[in-house]
Amino acid sequence: MAVIKVSHPLVTHKLGMLRNIDTNSKDFRELVTELTNFLTYEVTKDCELEKTTIPGWEGKPVEVQKLAGIDPSIVPIFRAGIGMQEGFLKVIPTAKISYVGYYRDESTLQPKLYYAKLATEIHQRRVYVLDPMLATGGTTSAVCKLLKKQGCKDIKVLCILAAPEGLSRMEEDHPDVDIMPAVIDDHLNEKGYIVPGLGDAGDRLFGTK
Repeated sequence: MAVIKVSHPLVTHKLGMLRNIDTNSKDFRELVTELTNFLTYEVTKDCELEKTTIPGWEGKPVEVQKLAGIDPSIVPIFRAGIGMQEGFLKVIPTAKISYVGYYRDESTLQPKLYYAKLATEIHQRRVYVLDPMLATGGTTSAVCKLLKKQGCKDIKVLCILAAPEGLSRMEEDHPDVDIMPAVIDDHLNEKGYIVPGLGDAGDRLFGTK
């Protein structure tokens, strides 16, 4: 598993604004969108290109390059992952959208699937899982397992914050899945929240408690 780190002053600056508890939901959503733009540019650096010919402005054919293969699919994990969707689509607007939802079983503490609607031919697409927080890694691992059952072989995870515990879980469960966090934080607290973190990303995105 590769952990693809992002190093840019603007990313660091915007992360500081996200951590500020006084940042309102509107600004929080905009910051998550902007950070997802950065992550999308970085995580797609290895996309393959192919040559094609187009009509040029002089009326003559011009050879250019375009992304090879079929459109990728994003998988925003309910609920907070939806906050990253717009940021990715601003960069690759033709990406297909697959939605997956899990809840945590109160007795077993294990993620339970309650919704999945995947893009057609998803096994042929590069897949980008979107979730602002990679905390314990349980839900992200479950999503990757679901995708692999559908035949997906090229999966990458984009997150705003990652905890070392979540990265370790993903390394153990899915060593073939690359992770791109905007930042790796220090640890999880006793309630499973990332520290120093930014609180509950879903609540801050949608203004709920």
